[in-house]
Amino acid sequence: MLNELVYRLRVLLRRRVVEAELDEELRFHHEREVEKHMRAGRTRAQAMRLARLAFGGLDQVKESCREARGIEPLETLLRDLGYGLRMLRSHPGFSVIAVLTLAIGIGANAALFSVVDGVLLKPLPFPHPDRLVRLHESKPNFENGSISYPNFRDWQQQNRTFSAIAIARDWGASLTGKGDAEQLDGRLVSSDFFSLLGVKPLLGRTFAPGEDGIGAAPAVLVSAALWRRKLGAAPDVVKTSLTLDGQDYPIVGVVPAVVGLGIAGFNEADVYVPIGQWRNPYLRQRSAGMMIHGVGRLKPGVSIEQARADMQRVTRNLAAAYPADDQGIGATIVPLKDEVVHDVRPVLLVLLGAVGFVLLIACVNVANLLLARATGRAGEFAVRAALGASQGRLVRQLLTESVLLALAGGGLGVLFAGWGTRAALGLLPTALPRAEEVRLDAGVLVFTLAVSVAAGVLFGLVPALKMSRASWQQTLKEGGRGASGARHRAQGVFLVVEMATALVLLIGAGLMIRSLAKLWTVDPGFRADQVATANLALPPSLMRARPEAVRAAWRALEGKLASLPGMVASSLSWGAQPLVVGDNVLFWRDGQPQPAHENEMSSAIRYIVEPGYRRTLRIPLLRGRFFAASDDERAAPVVVVDEAFARQFFGGQDPVHQRVNLQGGARRAEIVGVVGHVKQWGLDADDRQALRAQIYLPFMQMPDVLMVQTSSNAAVVMRSAPGAPAVFAAVRGALRGVSADIEVSGMRTMDQIVSASLAARRFSMILLGCFALVALVLAGIGIYGVTAYLVGQKTHEIGLRIALGAQRGNVLAMILRQGVATAGAGAVLGLVAAAGLTRLMGHLLYGVSATDPPTFFGVAGVLIAVALAACYVPASRAMGIDPTAALRRE
Repeated sequence: MLNELVYRLRVLLRRRVVEAELDEELRFHHEREVEKHMRAGRTRAQAMRLARLAFGGLDQVKESCREARGIEPLETLLRDLGYGLRMLRSHPGFSVIAVLTLAIGIGANAALFSVVDGVLLKPLPFPHPDRLVRLHESKPNFENGSISYPNFRDWQQQNRTFSAIAIARDWGASLTGKGDAEQLDGRLVSSDFFSLLGVKPLLGRTFAPGEDGIGAAPAVLVSAALWRRKLGAAPDVVKTSLTLDGQDYPIVGVVPAVVGLGIAGFNEADVYVPIGQWRNPYLRQRSAGMMIHGVGRLKPGVSIEQARADMQRVTRNLAAAYPADDQGIGATIVPLKDEVVHDVRPVLLVLLGAVGFVLLIACVNVANLLLARATGRAGEFAVRAALGASQGRLVRQLLTESVLLALAGGGLGVLFAGWGTRAALGLLPTALPRAEEVRLDAGVLVFTLAVSVAAGVLFGLVPALKMSRASWQQTLKEGGRGASGARHRAQGVFLVVEMATALVLLIGAGLMIRSLAKLWTVDPGFRADQVATANLALPPSLMRARPEAVRAAWRALEGKLASLPGMVASSLSWGAQPLVVGDNVLFWRDGQPQPAHENEMSSAIRYIVEPGYRRTLRIPLLRGRFFAASDDERAAPVVVVDEAFARQFFGGQDPVHQRVNLQGGARRAEIVGVVGHVKQWGLDADDRQALRAQIYLPFMQMPDVLMVQTSSNAAVVMRSAPGAPAVFAAVRGALRGVSADIEVSGMRTMDQIVSASLAARRFSMILLGCFALVALVLAGIGIYGVTAYLVGQKTHEIGLRIALGAQRGNVLAMILRQGVATAGAGAVLGLVAAAGLTRLMGHLLYGVSATDPPTFFGVAGVLIAVALAACYVPASRAMGIDPTAALRRE
């Protein structure tokens, strides 16, 4: 039938017939084909559908005729696009499935790329960001230690490679006089901080040179957010002042929000105060770092290596001039952006690779759909080739259709990406730097367009080449069916790749889940249940009071907390806080010579707490005793150490009743007990830290100069009885009952703190798990679709087998074996690939190997089970085939 039609069309073309004659000829043969199928017992709708498959569509045959006549390239492209759109519209089920599949893959890539672009790729939002570096002091125990204020001043004056150096430190300030007392997030900065970063004030000015000196007149910069929220966005705000910690600070300007970079000194703040205003006597000491870190701007043309050599000269001179304080002190210089993204870069790159796998699976799925659909269009392509269409012309038509699919999927994917980006930001760890810069901007849209076009070419090329190489003569002889074993093999290869890729993602997600499960079982050294912590600030009137008055105020507050119904235990705290804040103290053992330099002293993490602290956190007591109420300012100094301290500094000896000399030699304290180790640096990272030894000091034995400092920024930890959840809510009201100016801020449960310490891992696990789940669903759909297609192609064979006596169970087993064989090949390939690729995420794992056998083989079993389930539905349908109807249909 098709051979006869092709011959007649060629005759008509040689006669250069008009379009109307061609239409008439095509309609005639189309109606004959319809009548033939209706005589075979089919309905007219079925006959029309079969006729379209045989001829490939009247429009397409006519298109081939036009090609033989020759038309302009632009007109050809427009006709390709028009015909491609008509074909997609005429097969809505196929089009919807393909577009949704691609939208998932492309949308996931666009969403994650927007995060990667905002965090990793975009330059920092400052002028000439490539010249910005982060500055630390390198010390014997810390590569990135804090900088002392006197050393900072000397670094400023003596360096030759920086155009400017600034420092910053986080700070809390109590705001009064503007409604209820409020604890503000503040930053102590040097005068050059804003000019170095290129931040311009919205109103007024920034700090002038010299305003950061000790003893300079007070001044404050307020953030735009605080200006609007607390000061009514008054245009004359620079003529007013703020009362912070009981002192008036004239407002000199309003500054926009400094982008949150997730590193000390670079998070958004409410107020900025010159660092010289900090009333801390240790600020003048050259040996005191005080959690101060710096930022520098290199001079034009200066490399980081030159700056490092220059600062090595400066620190060497300072060590010679101040050997007691600066011996062994150096300068660490790293690009500012590298420090900002150092921790998050590996996580995001692993996730970007994972989401790329999702797109690959989506492309493979659509390629399989196109292969199956192209087989049904064999008659169409045979007619076009017989009428003179070239191989390139056929490939171009199929690629046009696949690119149209990809662009439609990309457009819908952008909508998915908008939703996905917001969802990802909701899941992101709060410490993720530059989260406010993550958005679907022009760069992300260009990336999405490029991915869409590339995906269209990728999944459309193989089906196009397969169909263009088919033997159209054989297809015409077979009446347009044209299914080939080569095409089936291509689909099998696609399925194997799809299953292997899905397995790699599933194994990665499984390893992350197992790691997080291991971490949740890690003993942090304390009990977090029923425990909350908060920051406290005494009334401003006590911030300049005598140490005795401050101690009395804290005792009154502690007594008020202890009397609350449901309160089991509580303790004031200063210094280090588990999983939150680190603080250290220098010391040497009694009986050993005092080191010549402080940098030669031993160091330990310092907790300054009350007697109720151990009971509140339920830290185990191993030897001796913990603090008692009698360990106050009038008693002999005592300390408690942890087991890591005892093991590191006393070996096999019992440290109880031994003595240590704390920094400065002014305090010689007796060790009265040993407690369990608290994982200060994180559940997964604590064991890798050089500084792990911990020492506890009684809160009331704190030196007078430090006791005054606690009035503005102490902390409290509280344990409530089970079933008394309202006790923490009552804390604020109870303390305000003591004084209306007492501030309680930042209340969190210890469970929240532990959970926050795992936020980055949880984020990675959730996203990897989502990607793996999508991959598993797409793989299941893919194997189902291909199996259903193959069953449809083998309807005649299956009917013949059943007619010849084959058991229906044998037919089911045959189809399932094919599915299991494909899934098994994919699983083997996936296991090999995962064994290599999961090593790249080894730094994200805890307590589980990157080649963990239970995870590998357990996930492979799940994937094969899903493949079996996907094969069972079309296989069960094959069992119900009526052999008579199947044979008649052929």
